[in-house]
Amino acid sequence: MAPDAPGMPPQPPAARPWRPETAAVRTTAPRTPYGENSEALFLTSGFVQPSAQAAAARFAGEEDGYTYARYGNPTTASFEQRLAALEGTEAAIATASGMSAILMLCLGLLKAGDHVVCSQSMFGATIKLIGSDLAKFGVASTFVPQTDVDAWRAALRPETRLLLAETPTNPLTEVCDIAALADIAHRAGAVLAVDNCFATPALQQPVRWGADVVVHSGTKFLDGQGRVMAGALCARRAMVDEKFLPVLRSAGMTLAPFNAWVVLKGLETLALRVHAQSATALRLAHWLEAHPAVARVYYPGLPSHPQHALAMRQQSGCGGAIVAFEVRADGAEQARARAFAVLDALRTLSLSTNLGDTKTLCSHPASTSHGRLSEAQRQAAGISQGLIRISVGLEHFDDITADLARGLDAITRPT
Repeated sequence: MAPDAPGMPPQPPAARPWRPETAAVRTTAPRTPYGENSEALFLTSGFVQPSAQAAAARFAGEEDGYTYARYGNPTTASFEQRLAALEGTEAAIATASGMSAILMLCLGLLKAGDHVVCSQSMFGATIKLIGSDLAKFGVASTFVPQTDVDAWRAALRPETRLLLAETPTNPLTEVCDIAALADIAHRAGAVLAVDNCFATPALQQPVRWGADVVVHSGTKFLDGQGRVMAGALCARRAMVDEKFLPVLRSAGMTLAPFNAWVVLKGLETLALRVHAQSATALRLAHWLEAHPAVARVYYPGLPSHPQHALAMRQQSGCGGAIVAFEVRADGAEQARARAFAVLDALRTLSLSTNLGDTKTLCSHPASTSHGRLSEAQRQAAGISQGLIRISVGLEHFDDITADLARGLDAITRPT
């Protein structure tokens, strides 16, 4: 967490009376003496110190002020302050990517011998990081069904220090009860962290439901146009300063100032984009449900979704912009072939594993984002070979459906 500008006292977002729409465009580090209206981009690796004594105090953390770009930058601080304001937390700390944010979370809160309870429906890289990579350093983990509250409770151990959930999940949009998991975590003396990448603060503030840490991949909806990599953790100031900032200073998973500036500007239109994309996603989910080539649709905004009521309560009445569906098929081999046929028939939409873009993106999770998992892990997470994930963009609804219909109609026709 970078300090505010030298000589300027930090002003926590909670002290500002702004509504979210205003905070999204007005929360920033103080202006420079030049009085810029658009936030400045500070491209510098180091900062000149007023004196040797001031430099010593700043490096020791005894005085506010910028020292070295790995530790903080005014542009990055603006992004951190704006995101914290939108999430309703005291502070945020930016990282180079969403996965580096999860690594920082684990390095800051865990040590050898500790235990993590994690949703088995998490993003594939998260499952590998926690289940395999951290295991080499003595951190144990248990993966449980995302929506089974009793399973989360039963997985607790005396050494459990962290519960990590993602809601909605990638790609099946499973929704967890944040308040229930917060109660379980806190009764066990553990921390609840929630990945809010899909819903974003435009729809959901996990801390309002009891979460301690909010995880973000700024690469997705926060940027909104697929331009840069970024990540962040939002939490209490004490946790950010005492647990996460030391990891940043040592490990260097620092967000580049240019990337911070891009995502900072992306936050200004976040709510507009997410609500427009959610509206189109709901229409698309209904359209897919009615298509004869589609076996099942996963979307929290549909009444058919198992956690529909919970999603509407937690996500401000919106289902979000991610829709997943399974093609009809007889067996895994045919399902994969048909999913590939639908994706290869695209002419307007993009075949891409990213999400949160203004452009609609389609992907095959089993062979891409979850491709490094074992078949058993994919089955536990519900990732079938016939599954296609769609991140709905801002194109016209008719153009989206026309492009998808080309492939879906082709696999429906008798051969």
